[in-house]
Amino acid sequence: MSNDINHKNDPFIPVAVIENAIEAQLLESILTDRKIPHHIRSHHDTAYNGLFQTQKGWGDIKAPIRYQAEIERIIDHVRNDNKI
Repeated sequence: MSNDINHKNDPFIPVAVIENAIEAQLLESILTDRKIPHHIRSHHDTAYNGLFQTQKGWGDIKAPIRYQAEIERIIDHVRNDNKI
């Protein structure tokens, strides 16, 4: 999943580890709606039957550094508002 809206020259840095596919889909939707450039990558590898996801988390999100704090706030909100 990727959204590089008008920021092709900004270097992307690792921002956070994504916990699961649902979180990834929700973040993708929110960041796209807010026009925040980002790239979400899954750590799943069929050759190793998902072994890296148990070690590294479901995946990760990268974005330009200028969006790091905003994305971290969004992730915190998503994680805390979805807990019972």
